[in-house]
Amino acid sequence: MRGGKEAGGDVTTVIASLTIFALAVFLGFELIGRVPTLLHTPLMSGTNAISGIILVGAILVGGASDGTLEKTLTFIAVVLATINVVGGFLVTDRMLEMFKQRREDRE
Repeated sequence: MRGGKEAGGDVTTVIASLTIFALAVFLGFELIGRVPTLLHTPLMSGTNAISGIILVGAILVGGASDGTLEKTLTFIAVVLATINVVGGFLVTDRMLEMFKQRREDRE
């Protein structure tokens, strides 16, 4: 049987989680918006590493999940993290190819 105190704790936890999420989104936009163009490639490789960690974490959480909602959210997280990792590697590879062509032209 649930008491009023437990139900209030659940609402407080949800509000705290949403507040942290909103602050993280705001901070992320502010930080990414101020990155100089020269640093975009190193930043992308760092975010690829973070997306890889998210991908592994989502797979581990998905393996332990029981509910339909948990499995659905896990699937979405795996798909989005995979798209981010693959897209990041493709863009990085394309940029590295541009530098290789410049070196060959000089020789």
